[in-house]
Amino acid sequence: MSPILPSLVAFTAAAALLTVTPGLDTALVLRTATADGARRAFAAGLGICLGCLAWGVATAFGLGLLLRASSFAYTALRWTGAAYLLWLGVHLLMRPRGAFDTEAVAPRAEGSAWFRRGFLTNLLNPKVGIFYMSFLPQFIPPGADVAFFTLLLATVHALLGLAWFALLVVATRPLAMALRRPALVRTLDRVTGGLFLLFGLRLALTRD
Repeated sequence: MSPILPSLVAFTAAAALLTVTPGLDTALVLRTATADGARRAFAAGLGICLGCLAWGVATAFGLGLLLRASSFAYTALRWTGAAYLLWLGVHLLMRPRGAFDTEAVAPRAEGSAWFRRGFLTNLLNPKVGIFYMSFLPQFIPPGADVAFFTLLLATVHALLGLAWFALLVVATRPLAMALRRPALVRTLDRVTGGLFLLFGLRLALTRD
């Protein structure tokens, strides 16, 4: 039997477990689904998955090795990502919304903003790059093209993420009615802002 299939099966099982483990990505999609609607939540989820895929491409072509070898590159990107998360957290804490927009209209600019938010959340987190560089090679079978197989594994991970986020969106849609209460919307924004601050501080304080 070719070693490619067992490697794909093993990676899919491991990546699925990691995907459903609660973290910043899940918090972002859940918050967006409950407060801003399914379309924007899926846009954020798509951005998150493409951010992971971008790190997969970078890993395949050696950027992961650069981040691991260069303390300056890792520190600079880590601080950029931490600053972005802290900015999101402060924004939500200081300017929570007082109402939930129940209109079905979703202008293109707003949808693209949620996509960018999800994309930058992962793209500016160097831990994703370090994780990919450390994790993906374990599933590359002997004799396989390293760059191609790394991209394949990253694509599998992105597809698993899309499936998980779609499930989150479907599960949280019934909460839209409850979120018409302004007090609940403000509380959700502030709690989410606190989570972003926590993740940002943890990223900033992490030792190289």
